[in-house]
Amino acid sequence: MAFTDKIYVKNHRQLASQLETNIPKGAFAGATLDMLFTGDGLSKLDSTTRDRILDFAEDFLDCDCQANPYCGCPEEKFMRYVLELRAEGLGPQAIVDVMTDDYMVYAYTGDVLSFLDDSVRQLEALETLADVEGNEEMSERARRAKRELSG
Repeated sequence: MAFTDKIYVKNHRQLASQLETNIPKGAFAGATLDMLFTGDGLSKLDSTTRDRILDFAEDFLDCDCQANPYCGCPEEKFMRYVLELRAEGLGPQAIVDVMTDDYMVYAYTGDVLSFLDDSVRQLEALETLADVEGNEEMSERARRAKRELSG
């Protein structure tokens, strides 16, 4: 299961009630993305909720792909966002708190920790492959990124 499949809409029931429709709990589920992408019913939401949803759509759903929002760009942008929060020195619980404050989405702390750990392992593999291939620049980039994530 992909990390973004473990990102959930905060106050899901309240949001569905305000929209007068059922939406999946997953922030990156197809029906949720449809609702965000088309903007149908957003006028029914209170201003704070609407602003956060629009921020989410602007920050993660904005790309020029024909298949948008199903092109993978939203998920990739969100994972980059989480990695940037970690590079700023935030721990898994703080990352969850920030994503909830910023976009009204949340994840379980253990899922964030697992994603960060997997990211470090992938960077270690990239560093090793770059070393084997003699690509010093890529090896150094992977090493630097690994240090940022490891804290």
